[in-house]
Amino acid sequence: MRMFLLVVLTMALLSGCNHQNTASPSPQSQQGPTAASTGDHHRLSLRSAGNTAVRSAEDTTDLALKDHLENIAEKVNGVKKAHAVVLGNTAVVGIDVDGNLTRSRVGTIKYTVAEALKKDPRGKNALVTADMDLSSRIAEIGQHIQKGEPVSGFASELADIVGRIVPQLPRDVKSRQNSPSSPSPTR
Repeated sequence: MRMFLLVVLTMALLSGCNHQNTASPSPQSQQGPTAASTGDHHRLSLRSAGNTAVRSAEDTTDLALKDHLENIAEKVNGVKKAHAVVLGNTAVVGIDVDGNLTRSRVGTIKYTVAEALKKDPRGKNALVTADMDLSSRIAEIGQHIQKGEPVSGFASELADIVGRIVPQLPRDVKSRQNSPSSPSPTR
């Protein structure tokens, strides 16, 4: 085990010390935003009330996807408002429903929204929540995005939200194998 750890650490050290034979960029040749303002190149998308001409094509498609997913969710009967955050190929959609509904009715509405999003090719990887707290947190994250704040400022909050929606990812679950010594249940 120690030898394996030593090999892994050595490989990490060697790969981190690679020298790249390219010229460093000149500060005079930079155009557009300065390096200090683009410290975090990964930005989440949100419907923008401001300057959309500055956004890249990727941001525009993320904005369109966000709007599209919100519209799909809001068309479901019982959904008052929907909030969405798009990050890469995954979206988190929070829905606001009437607070007087029973828990089973809220679950039915959430399931209907998930089905509607699954039918849409661009909504297949969307996570849906009807939790009031999570939905308001998604809306707050949307406000941060609208202000142009980088992902790093609220990435942990978004990770907490996804962790509450999907506590265990299916790909992380190891399949159980029945041991030959354990008796199988009879019916």
